[in-house]
Amino acid sequence: MLTKQHLWRRTPPAIFPVALGFMGLALAWRNAAGVLPIPEEIGDLMLGLSTAFFLFFAASYIAKVLVRPSVVLEDLKVPPARAGVAAFPMSIMLLAAALLPLGVSVPQVWWTGVVFYYIATGLVAWSIITGPPEARMFSPFQYLAFVGPVVGPIAGIPLGYVTASYWLTLAALIPYVFITVGYFAKLLRVRPPVQLRPSLVIVLAPTGLFALSFGQLGVGWAFDLFYWAAMGIAGILLFFALWLTKGGWTPIWGSFTFPTAVFLNLQIYALSQGMGVIAMTTLVAGMLIGTPLILYIIWMTAKLWIRGDLAKNTGAAVA
Repeated sequence: MLTKQHLWRRTPPAIFPVALGFMGLALAWRNAAGVLPIPEEIGDLMLGLSTAFFLFFAASYIAKVLVRPSVVLEDLKVPPARAGVAAFPMSIMLLAAALLPLGVSVPQVWWTGVVFYYIATGLVAWSIITGPPEARMFSPFQYLAFVGPVVGPIAGIPLGYVTASYWLTLAALIPYVFITVGYFAKLLRVRPPVQLRPSLVIVLAPTGLFALSFGQLGVGWAFDLFYWAAMGIAGILLFFALWLTKGGWTPIWGSFTFPTAVFLNLQIYALSQGMGVIAMTTLVAGMLIGTPLILYIIWMTAKLWIRGDLAKNTGAAVA
């Protein structure tokens, strides 16, 4: 049995989608100060807290891997953990974006996230290929494992890496289409079990990120396409909210965090593109619903981790 002093030996990858959502929410509050009558200091405080949250668990997971490198392969045996391993470098890419509003430009952080993301993708692909046949079935968790490069342009474009951001977006678009078509076909045959229903929300994240990326890249028609697709998906998810949450709180609720944060940031960007009342109304409603939801999930996840239950419930390996 692990003591609380050795919790780092079983740091669960499932914490990283939550860290990703926390930083995304902080960015939304920081950016919203430019379009809503709220103080910038709230966003700055949240950026500091979310960065510390991520760095703490990043250091813990790195220590775990250094003690026993093969522990990564053991973590990759579980689909949610695969998503978590991929969310780690995605969080590094988003960290570069989180530092920009604070006047800190660290391109090395961004490139570290990009390089490590593709290493993580390779490991995830290998675990799927060598795993049991059921592991090869389409699932929302695969969006994080294979479509994650679309996070890159959030910081990449402001850092001046426009061409790299363009190719990262296109590289993410191909698996996005395959996973979306494949998973939709699967949904026509079988519904996800109650405990996995929250994972359906993950599809909102890449859809909104493509809208943001294409908008920043100046591809107007693609921005419109993905923006309205994200709006439609968000509306459907809101309509089925009670169905999605029927099983009550589980660590899978971490799936709500980053998609919600992406949606908020998308509305802020849409306001800058003249979407007006639609974007403003959606942003305010999203902030009122999304902020307490994400903070609640962060709190519940942190409590589970402190008790050691987060690692146990998500099947995290021990170093």
